[in-house]
Amino acid sequence: MNTSHSHANGVAGPAKVKVEEEKEPVIDAGLRSLDHYKRALPKWRYDLRQRALPLVRWETPYLAWLQAVLRSPALDSYFAITANLGTHTFFMIGLPIMFWCGNGSFGKGIVHILATGVFFTGFVKDFFSLPRPLSPPLHRITMSGSAALEYGFPSTHSANAVSVAVYGILCLRYQDNPFQPSTKSALEALAYFYAISIIFGRLYCGMHGFIDVIVGSIMGAVLSLIEFYYGAAFDAYLQVNGWTSLCALLLIIIILIRVHPEPADDCPCFDDSVAFAGVMMGLEIGTWRFGRSSFADIPFDLYALGWLVVISRILFGVLVIFAWREVAKPSLLRGLPHLFRLMENSSLDLPRRFFVPASEYKNIPLKLRIDNVMPNVSDLPGLITAVRHPGRGRSVSVGPQSAADAYETLAYRERRRRESVDDGNGGLRSRGSVQDIRQQSLGQQQQQQQQQLQPSHQQQLRDESIAVSSSNSSSRQRPADFEKMMGEGTVVVSPVEITLGDKGEAAAADEEPDVYVGQQDELGEHEVFSKLVKPRVRYDVEVVTKLVVYAGIGWLAVEVIPVLYEVIPGLGAGHLRVA
Repeated sequence: MNTSHSHANGVAGPAKVKVEEEKEPVIDAGLRSLDHYKRALPKWRYDLRQRALPLVRWETPYLAWLQAVLRSPALDSYFAITANLGTHTFFMIGLPIMFWCGNGSFGKGIVHILATGVFFTGFVKDFFSLPRPLSPPLHRITMSGSAALEYGFPSTHSANAVSVAVYGILCLRYQDNPFQPSTKSALEALAYFYAISIIFGRLYCGMHGFIDVIVGSIMGAVLSLIEFYYGAAFDAYLQVNGWTSLCALLLIIIILIRVHPEPADDCPCFDDSVAFAGVMMGLEIGTWRFGRSSFADIPFDLYALGWLVVISRILFGVLVIFAWREVAKPSLLRGLPHLFRLMENSSLDLPRRFFVPASEYKNIPLKLRIDNVMPNVSDLPGLITAVRHPGRGRSVSVGPQSAADAYETLAYRERRRRESVDDGNGGLRSRGSVQDIRQQSLGQQQQQQQQQLQPSHQQQLRDESIAVSSSNSSSRQRPADFEKMMGEGTVVVSPVEITLGDKGEAAAADEEPDVYVGQQDELGEHEVFSKLVKPRVRYDVEVVTKLVVYAGIGWLAVEVIPVLYEVIPGLGAGHLRVA
């Protein structure tokens, strides 16, 4: 028997198509998937989610049609690669350099809008727990395996890109900007191109829908406007009011971390929120202390220092940050479990869903990767390889990738089944659907054959297939065609029995196979979830570990490392200070 995936479209088919008799499960499997969020979320959050969910389902076929019309190997590679320019990792690596090269004010503004953007988009994602647009019909094109594990609404990539672009444009248009008009125009055009490229790339890559990128973009723009017009006044307020105002700000950040909504599924949004909250805390502590020190008035002059000194300063700063992370992370993972167990015994712990409490484990793997924001030292060779060969990291996947995807697939499948039953069609398939199944089976066979080929040849065939598929789709497919692929169910296709006619020839060459559209019972759910990458075990101490590590990174970048420059011979700029 061959297995393929399609949806129950509820259209009556030929006589050869039969519906499997419904078995009586202990719990209705459709309700099992539909009730997941009803059980996991408070009623008021669940009601809000159910009101927003139809928007995700409505826009999916239009996104799939747009993707099919535009797909090409070149665009696949371009948007997969440029998506990295909107990630937390890209900004986390580049932002400290601004503080070491005389752009501390601009760098602090960027950190503020990125940290608040990542935190609050993650906050909203976990609050609504909305899935990404369904795959199929969409193809997910990405270079990051963790991105698809997050919820879809709103788009953090879009918030990051728009916030940086808007803030940059506002700074360029500021009256005290020293750039020439031609330079301003070029940089402003680059900012527009960057934001549009990232936003449209999220749609093209099948990672987000229209509502996701629109709301994410609005959040990013609002945060930039607030930072540009009120950021300087807020910094001055902190400097004037001393430790009291600083401690109040740190307390607010900790409270926001504590009230961060718990998601219905094991989503890593909270991890990124905690990391950037830590960066914000370290940034505020470091800039408050550094602004009151004697080192604050030391200027930076690229031409006076020379390129060799500047590059040496940057390399030294990066080395210090990586050294801090490599030492602090394992130390905290070793020591914090003992403290957390004492807190549990004293009923002082604050457990969080999907994090294992310290009383249930003995040791934590020292090589544990606690986040996807900043690479480990062991990741550096892979990053260098990715830069040299950027196309190799691109992957295209079809089907549920996260728990949210799987539950949405099952829920939509159940909805279509019920609509089909209500229409009195019994979930039967049309002859056209069977032809689709045959084509899918042939595609699966070709894919298995390609797995035996050399990797480079595989990529070439895949790119050619994408190009042909794109050209054909644009001429004959419509959004309604892609809607039929949403929530594809499990379809079992029986082989056609070859019978001999009166003259001994094969009489069933053009016969349709029997298609059994089974009810989606517990086995169906297991089948969907078995395709997902199982999330790793997450430990309760990771939250505090991440907070301390990233607070340390922020503090080192804005205070400790600039002070060390003046201590180490040859790296300082104190001699440039005006007497």
